[in-house]
Amino acid sequence: MSRISVRGFAVASATAVTTVGAVVGVASGGTAVADDNNFEATAADTTLLADIPAGQQAQVQTASLTQQADAQASAADAAAKKSVEEAARIQAAEDAKSKKRAAEAKLEKERQEAKDKKDAAERASRSEIRSAATFAQQSSYTVAEVQAMARQMVPADQFQCFSNIVNNESTWNYRASNPSSGAYGLVQALPGSKMASAGADWQTNPATQIKWGLSYMDGRYGSPCGAWSFWQANHWY
Repeated sequence: MSRISVRGFAVASATAVTTVGAVVGVASGGTAVADDNNFEATAADTTLLADIPAGQQAQVQTASLTQQADAQASAADAAAKKSVEEAARIQAAEDAKSKKRAAEAKLEKERQEAKDKKDAAERASRSEIRSAATFAQQSSYTVAEVQAMARQMVPADQFQCFSNIVNNESTWNYRASNPSSGAYGLVQALPGSKMASAGADWQTNPATQIKWGLSYMDGRYGSPCGAWSFWQANHWY
């Protein structure tokens, strides 16, 4: 039995049985072959291509190939749509990550700017603090005068902590002396002679004592407030 193939379309010779349904099957990628065993059964229920007028056979073949092309086009469209959707999903995920990174970078920048601003303010505040040498020495000082000195020498945000320590150690008496331990002055330096590093007039000048006390608290506890926290827990510093 000879066989003629037109673009994948199987047409049997005079003894073959070919149906319009088989033509459609071939158009969608299948192959319809009527073997000798089911030939008669197939012939009983099908329309033979040979029965279709010769002038219409080309139309049948064209319709089948058109269906095949449509199926392929639909498949291609579906694949293209899926590809576009996947690309959109990936892009959306990347956009979300970029926005998150941008938001985090912005927040970090704002935090750093706030920190820089605070540091600048603290530096400005410290630059305005008067040194012990700027105060004229007197023969004696009232508690109010000593406190006024401290306010001008101690950073504003640390003054209350400094004041708490001094109030507990000497009640702002710059000549306070502990006969048993030898502690002396506003901050009760032990021994009092330690304050000589801040000035030779440490026994009579509150400004010198404040200068030394502030340096001691900063050096050992980080700040007067750090020293006050320690004092509260131990009642000494």
